[in-house]
Amino acid sequence: MSELLYNALQTPDGTIIESKSRHDYVTHKDANGKTYMIDGGLDYVRCSANGDEKHLTITLDNDHAIVRQYCKWGTRGVAGDKPLTYVSLHEMDTDHIEAVIQNVPSMNLAIKSAMKNELLYREKKNVAKN
Repeated sequence: MSELLYNALQTPDGTIIESKSRHDYVTHKDANGKTYMIDGGLDYVRCSANGDEKHLTITLDNDHAIVRQYCKWGTRGVAGDKPLTYVSLHEMDTDHIEAVIQNVPSMNLAIKSAMKNELLYREKKNVAKN
């Protein structure tokens, strides 16, 4: 399997639970009474196996039109003084993507590749996000 960019599952009642980082153990008690869980962030996938959940893992192997919707970057704003929020690649300004690629040497390599692919996608499709 290619490197993970999104690790989530959807329960039968439609709830989507997502694990964003290693050991980010997330649970949900569904309307059907069963408990669902997801863990591992972008390092590994560990999840419940009730058999009625829908797995929503996205990797670099997926079409970029899908990757750009689900691959997320955590940000605290330009000055770093805002609460942490996660934004999808398609929501990020081009300048922001370029700054992250240039200034965050320890970032996940799969996310870095997805960001570079996003810049190429925007150039090819003439999509501007500024």
